[in-house]
Formats: sequence, C-alpha cells, structure tokens
Amino acid sequence: MIRIAIAQVRSSTEKSENLKAALFLTQEARTKGAQVIAFPEFLMAFTPASQTVEELAALAESGDGLFITSLRDAAQTAGISILTTIYESSARPDRVYDTAVWIDDEGGVAAVYRKLHLYDAFGFKESDKFLAGDDIAPLVTNGNARIGMMICYDLRFPEMARMLALAGANVMLAPSGWVQGDLKVEHWQTMIKARALENGCYVIAPNQVGNIYTGHSMAVNPLGRVLTDMGEREGLEIVELDLALVDETRQKLPLLKNRRGDVYARYAATTKES
Repeated sequence: MIRIAIAQVRSSTEKSENLKAALFLTQEARTKGAQVIAFPEFLMAFTPASQTVEELAALAESGDGLFITSLRDAAQTAGISILTTIYESSARPDRVYDTAVWIDDEGGVAAVYRKLHLYDAFGFKESDKFLAGDDIAPLVTNGNARIGMMICYDLRFPEMARMLALAGANVMLAPSGWVQGDLKVEHWQTMIKARALENGCYVIAPNQVGNIYTGHSMAVNPLGRVLTDMGEREGLEIVELDLALVDETRQKLPLLKNRRGDVYARYAATTKES
C-alpha cells in the first residue's frame, strides 16, 4: 500500500508564489500521512501565450536552481517524496525543457524526465519554445511501488506507457497541464483510463486547474476504476494504492504476456506517418 497526495493547483505567473504554495502543500501532504506528493506540469509558473521565448528561458532554472533545491530541502525535512516539474534551462538560449524531477524522501534527485512528446496540436506549438527529451526516465521506487513518469501529451501515445509497463512500472504518474477545449475533459478521462487498463497498472495524473486548463486530476486503478476525480477545485487529494491489485489484474488479464512483440517489431521501424 502506498499513499499518494495529488496536488491540483492553479499556478500563477510568479515563480516565487508557486514555490511557496508547493512547499506548503508538501507539508500538508505529509501531515495527512502521504508518502508521495505529485504536482502537475507547469508548477513553476503559468506562461501566457503572450510570453516570449526569451522570457520563458529567463524563467527557467537548472536542476540545482532555487526551485529544486528548496523542494529537496522540504522533502528531506518532511520525509516525503516529491514529483515536481520545472522549466529546465538548456544549452540553447531560445529553448527550455519541460522536465519532471523525482525527489526522494531523503532529498536526493532520483530521476529526471524531459517530456518526449511536445504539444504541437490543437493550435498550440510547444516546439517553438521547448526542446523534446530523447529517452524515458528510469523507474523510481517507493516501497513496493515501481513508478514511471510521463508528462501530459505523452498520455496520447500508448507506446510510452507500454514501455514503462514493460520496464516494470506498476504505477504511472503523469503531471499535466491539459488545455481546455471541445471534449477535452472527455479525452483526458478516456486516455487515463485506457493507459491504466491496457497496462494493468495505476495511473495518477495531477493536473493544472484554472487559467486555460481543465482540472479533473485523476487516479485510476488497474481495472479502470476511478479512485478520484478532483473536478475544478484546488487542493490535495490522498489516494491509497493497493499494489497487490496490479499483480492480481495482470494474472487475470495478462496483456503484457500476450503481446506479439515478434510481429510488432517487423512494423515498428517501417510504418509510415500519415
């Protein structure tokens, strides 16, 4: 069993305000008995469409900047693991990474994941401001939980969730800033349920709320049952994950074992984009 606090927040444009809120929520999560707190994408700041590439790059930090070091100190003090997100500086002055950082309960950085799939869809073009990552992150552990990380738009690519499951993930965390739009809440709910069902694992998706985002942070179990949907309220929700259910589900519905990797491999590198 693992207790995870899902933080649904409305990030402001002020980085210092968002850090202060994150530190407060981290302490609140520990007080409520959580072992992990998971924040959404864009925790560092809301960036309006009018923000320039140069302004975003100036906002970004490295992994040893104030934002991460403050959260590392908080994790160590509270004895809680933190999944946070940052705009990470890159070698290019006109691009940043959209990065998730796993901080363990001793304040160490256990894994860093840079978003693979940039949101160039529905009229947005993240690639104008962001660089894409080039690999999945190693799984992190918390007790019996083996946790894989994705970010937002990654949820629309089942290959990524499957790779994490094949690597041994029984929990997937997907910090998100899911943008509002026609049927977008339905898309969100469907994708999270699908990723959980097809991989027989828990999917936890903390989401931004307010500004241009949908809210509805969710936790879904391996059978597709919704454990929580936070609607449009800010705050914390604690979910308890029974990890034995993952093993039971994968025994009864052995999708990972029943795969035909021998066939898929023949097409993976040759299928043309439409």
